[in-house]
Amino acid sequence: MYKYLLFFIIFFYASEIYAQMITISGNVTEQATGEDLPGANIRIIDENKGTSSNMYGFYSIRVPAGDVNISASFIGFETMEVSFSATNDTTINFRLIEEGEQLDEVVVRTDRAQERVESTQMSSVSLPIQQIREVPAIFGEVDILKVAQLTPGVQSGSEGSTGFFVRGGGSDQNLILLDEATVYNASHLFGFFSVFNPETVRGLELYKGGYPAKYGGRLSSVMDIQLKEGNNQKYGASGGLGIISSRLMLEGPIVKDKSSFLIAGRRTYFDIFTRAINQANTDNESFTPIPDYYFYDLNFKANYRINDNNRVFLSAYYGKDVFSFGSGIFNIDFDWGNFTTTARWNRVFNSRLFSNTTFTFSNYNYKIENSIDQFEFSLGSRIQDFNFKTDFDYYISPNHKLNFGAFYTYHQFIPGRFSGSSEDDVVDFDNEENIDAHQFGLYVSDEFEPFEDLKVNVGLRLSAFYNEKFYWNLEPRVSARYLLTETLSLKASYTEMAQYIHLVASSGASLPTDIWYPSTSVIPPQKARQAAVGVTKNLGWQSLSLSGEVYYKWLLNQVDFRDGAQLFLNPRLEDEFIFGDGYSYGFELFLEKQRGNTTGWIGYTWSISERTFEGVNNGNPFFPTYDRRHDISVVLSHKINRRWSVSGTWVYGSGSRTTLPVGRYLVFDVDGTTPSIVPEYTERNSFQLPAYHRMDLGVTYNFFPRWGEGDLNFGIYNVYNRRNPFFIFYDENTNNDGDITGYQAKLVSLFPIIPSITFNFKI
Repeated sequence: MYKYLLFFIIFFYASEIYAQMITISGNVTEQATGEDLPGANIRIIDENKGTSSNMYGFYSIRVPAGDVNISASFIGFETMEVSFSATNDTTINFRLIEEGEQLDEVVVRTDRAQERVESTQMSSVSLPIQQIREVPAIFGEVDILKVAQLTPGVQSGSEGSTGFFVRGGGSDQNLILLDEATVYNASHLFGFFSVFNPETVRGLELYKGGYPAKYGGRLSSVMDIQLKEGNNQKYGASGGLGIISSRLMLEGPIVKDKSSFLIAGRRTYFDIFTRAINQANTDNESFTPIPDYYFYDLNFKANYRINDNNRVFLSAYYGKDVFSFGSGIFNIDFDWGNFTTTARWNRVFNSRLFSNTTFTFSNYNYKIENSIDQFEFSLGSRIQDFNFKTDFDYYISPNHKLNFGAFYTYHQFIPGRFSGSSEDDVVDFDNEENIDAHQFGLYVSDEFEPFEDLKVNVGLRLSAFYNEKFYWNLEPRVSARYLLTETLSLKASYTEMAQYIHLVASSGASLPTDIWYPSTSVIPPQKARQAAVGVTKNLGWQSLSLSGEVYYKWLLNQVDFRDGAQLFLNPRLEDEFIFGDGYSYGFELFLEKQRGNTTGWIGYTWSISERTFEGVNNGNPFFPTYDRRHDISVVLSHKINRRWSVSGTWVYGSGSRTTLPVGRYLVFDVDGTTPSIVPEYTERNSFQLPAYHRMDLGVTYNFFPRWGEGDLNFGIYNVYNRRNPFFIFYDENTNNDGDITGYQAKLVSLFPIIPSITFNFKI
């Protein structure tokens, strides 16, 4: 193996001896705003060679000296071509213009479908914000996490929830990044909305497998969400007015062409109405007060271009949910929220070496304050991270790129704190002492083409973790693409991952009160291995592509809790953990169209997941709650004319798993006079809820006033009023004497048909 590796290295470097090579490098940006365009396609037209810009808009490509014809293209923008003659390294910055209305006059030489065929990356989805905005949403609020749940391999939790499960993994096995900072709880309103203001988001990348070596720390997926940078050409404002929330974003140049800022806010306001109703009924003794609830988000970002080779960025996010309820002697206040900060430095050392150095801070906490008569108590938990990482991109040749870097994270955990007081006493109790942990490591990946039709990406990540005990893992990654024809490729990948922190959850859904807990001498890190094989086909019509993948995932050291576990206010929480293994496998099909008047996708997933824990289900394998056989999603948007467009989604999912009693029996007390009814259960999650399916529709009217542009969006959620299952409970059947004669299972649904209207504007 080492002889072959040495041969490839000598081959790549020797090839440049026989021809004088130069490097063309630069940035790809949007002309109107100055925003970077990550993933733009750069092609050397005469040689049919190409590369793509990195996530910061930088590209570099090696070509023979002499006459060069180079082009840059990006979905939604006109292709730009530059011709010149060069004998030395040259900088070419592309500023692309957004496509106009006369699309037939625009000649597009490359498209996203062909990029997917040629790339080694598989098991991933890229969603720009323009595509996300076209999907109908509940209450008219666009939600990027809900849109991600419409793609193959990503299963949603309960209805309305932003929790999601990827290829059989748990909800805590998804790494969510906002401008490279970790977001530990991505939900508002107990999971009905995500924390990401769509006004500020540029797009997202979702990796379900074949992970790039720079990502780690979770087993199932990485969701990388990038914020806009702000318009460095002119000042502007955009926002929206909805039925439950409004949002506003301001942006503009600090110094034109050199720096810009972005500031945005979003807030719900149905608490204004609930307070008014409560106030109007203060003298009504039979009136039960309505809980007071609202959430808000704040985003800030600024950047400054020091010179052509150095640029700095600063961004921050703060979001909070506030819930309160008061009725007589009982009062409760509950709030939770995230705070993240990112400071980033881009450095171009030369035309072939680019670096990105980042410091991030993440904090998530919740607090519950309660008072009952004369007694008051509070509960709380927190996790916060200080993270430093540095990444390098080195462009060796047009077909050879090296990525490497290092990272360090300092974790602070406060698993749970309780304090209470009355007129006589004060109680102060912790789950245990605050926990400090350290996570660090290195990574390297090499992408090269040993043969004309074969491209390979080989990576290795060394991760380590210290808390009571030192753990380390080597996490190899390899992916390959072979071109069967010019428009058809065969792909394969293998990835190993390790996860050192775990979510202490008492249910299958992600709740604000769930607790993050680190690996210890008792709790080993979770591990996963995933293999995937697939094909990608460019169907050649308006960026129409078809891909299919088969995957198998091995899950090791999975975390669960023993039956009857005490999870809250437990000073020995780690004693409640049990560990087991699992697996999942499945097939995914994805048909997507990104150009033309009609765009969208159709996705299908067939999958199986199982877990085995000693002491759970008598040691027999069982299905997790989120195991579903079939998932189908249809997402379509059609532009009728310049002013009118329509969109719709239809989703279907096999019923989720649950555990229900199969019978009940009586247990009498010692004297045999007072019976208790005890439910009898069989295997865990042996019942399946009814299938879930729903259709949403949206109609958008665009108008173009002198002050800018705007649109009215009319949406209908759950068009045919399907009463989808939320949970099942058993109700007692009684006779005329009040005696229990039996029990009847009843299904609870959450959302009926819901109309919405949203006004969006841009100045």
